[in-house]
Amino acid sequence: MGQLDGRVAMITGGGEGIGRGIAAAYLKAGAKVVIAEFNEPLGKKTAADLSAETGGEAKFVLCDVGEKEQVQAAVNHTVEQFGTIDILVNNAWSGGELSRIENKSDELLQYGFKIGYWGPWWAMKTAFPVMKAQGYGRVINLCSLNGVNAHIGSTEYNSAKEALRALSRTAAREWAYTGICINMICPAAKSAAYLRVVSEHPEIEASGDAANPMGRLGDPENDIAPVAVFLGSEGARYLTGNTLFVDGGSHINGSSWAPVLPE
Repeated sequence: MGQLDGRVAMITGGGEGIGRGIAAAYLKAGAKVVIAEFNEPLGKKTAADLSAETGGEAKFVLCDVGEKEQVQAAVNHTVEQFGTIDILVNNAWSGGELSRIENKSDELLQYGFKIGYWGPWWAMKTAFPVMKAQGYGRVINLCSLNGVNAHIGSTEYNSAKEALRALSRTAAREWAYTGICINMICPAAKSAAYLRVVSEHPEIEASGDAANPMGRLGDPENDIAPVAVFLGSEGARYLTGNTLFVDGGSHINGSSWAPVLPE
């Protein structure tokens, strides 16, 4: 018996990185998984690969989380495919740049909020009536130490993720009576977005590892996903509105990570 036997989960940005790691762990724990991904070839391949690797059932749905209609359609597609949605993991992120505040554009900030805040908002509101009716729901929002620690260079990301934390805590309070639990994970992991930044700024990887109390950033499937499995399970029935720092201890004293940015 797996922790998530019989459960249905939708994971945004499930094609790679932390999203893929959570999808793999959910399948191994007995859940059926819908991978909502805007990169169609990647999403289809990940769903097929994970189904073959785990023996579970993973399906793909095309979804740009910056588009309201696509987010709503993805949640509805999950319900149509599997009869319900028990777990919603808002993980997707795209875009952004490493630069100083004075060099950011309004458009970049607006885009960051569409992906990092509005996308989860639309997904949560669409899933809510289904979860409320069945008296069971788990929403897991991937937030970030970048926002908590105010890391430099990523204003659009930090701001959207902290807004998402505020939304999550408020929804946890308002929806507590329904059986829906909402929690946040702030991971320190070598996510797909992190690896893209490192590809452009390779010096960041060594400093990031060195700044972590455990001496390394986490692995998406082996370090981050097990916590997401627990949060999606019956065992988390009395846990809501919390931020879990799955970060090797980085949050304890704050991170000293501070890349040199051009003026």
